[in-house]
Amino acid sequence: MSHVKESIEVEVPVRTAYDQWTQFETFPQFMDGVERIEQRADSLTHWVTSIGGVRREFDAEITEQIPDTKVAWVTVGDEIEQSGLVTFQPIGPSRTQITLMMDFDPEGMTETIGDTLGFVDRQVKGDLKRFKQFIEDRGAVAGGSRGQV
Repeated sequence: MSHVKESIEVEVPVRTAYDQWTQFETFPQFMDGVERIEQRADSLTHWVTSIGGVRREFDAEITEQIPDTKVAWVTVGDEIEQSGLVTFQPIGPSRTQITLMMDFDPEGMTETIGDTLGFVDRQVKGDLKRFKQFIEDRGAVAGGSRGQV
């Protein structure tokens, strides 16, 4: 099992950062390799990804969700083993630290080599940088999930 942990500070209030993050269907706008996400229920999402030429579809269950604080998830089924947690920490009235932690089990030689060479770490770091630009450029969010799991 491999582990990734990356953090970034964004220039928006914690509520804005959290609300945007919980609009899972917008992830393809800032996450490389994510083609589509469908929110199928309050705690279930369906993902379609294409990373390094490998296309996958899988479901992820939100196991814990506390508004303005954190979202945790785990994949469902045998296709992909992954779990993660994203936390939101206010560091001022209009600044938030976002920390993403993810555990995953690379499949096959290509994914194992990619993980060893730090591909996943760079991917997560890049996705967080694109999220920062995405949310700071928008400045506000319409909607978001305020529910708790």
